[in-house]
Amino acid sequence: MRILIVEDEAIAARRLRKMVEALEPGSKIESVLGSVASTVQWLQANPAPDLLLLDIELSDGQSFEIFAQLDVSCPVIFTTAYDEHAIKAFRLNSVDYLLKPIQEKELQRSLLKLRNMKKVFTNKAPNLVNIEALLQEINQQRTPVTDLYRDRILVKQGQRMFPVICQEVAYFFTKEKVSFLRTKDSRCFQVDFTMEELERLLNPKDFFRANRQFIVNFAAIAKVSQELNAKLKISLTPDPEEEIMISREKAMEFRAWLGE
Repeated sequence: MRILIVEDEAIAARRLRKMVEALEPGSKIESVLGSVASTVQWLQANPAPDLLLLDIELSDGQSFEIFAQLDVSCPVIFTTAYDEHAIKAFRLNSVDYLLKPIQEKELQRSLLKLRNMKKVFTNKAPNLVNIEALLQEINQQRTPVTDLYRDRILVKQGQRMFPVICQEVAYFFTKEKVSFLRTKDSRCFQVDFTMEELERLLNPKDFFRANRQFIVNFAAIAKVSQELNAKLKISLTPDPEEEIMISREKAMEFRAWLGE
């Protein structure tokens, strides 16, 4: 499969390329582009790829401008920093969309969906999206991803309840099905969210679900060690007094989150 990646953030582009190469080892990345202009130029000069992985917000405008200039006949998977409600207008018209930061399992799901739909797409296929409707829907309803996440968490201490700023949290952990947080100054409090709920509520730029027991703040990571079978072990400050291991399957995602 010939794939064109359009992503203007270098780290995100490298991470996406690594995931595609891992999930589709027989595929060929035709190019990695970062702007509307360069994408239009590439599509005009080359045969349509088998898949276009397309970020919405590019360095010189929204990628929907590409469709306004060209008859794009290949399937598209959009990547976006906006929530599901902001992009409902084109969910059914494209192959799929991926909400940043892109998770490997979600990309795998989208590629499987593409394979199941491949008979639908031909070189003579019509434009896959209604650009005018997309732009109108995005402008009216989109919510920046930073507004979707909690900046504080309500905690319990006896009969008292009070908020803790998320940036003060070193990590969240679960013990006997109860969730806790530990602050950077080593205070520990119970929280009324499950780990799955916390994973959705916390900004993924700052917090990473290391395993079933821990969600860690980037600022609390003291050391990362390579272990056997490609696993990673992370050391935190303050010390949780137990090993925190990241599985081989999540190691690539974690390393990309760190900034590799």
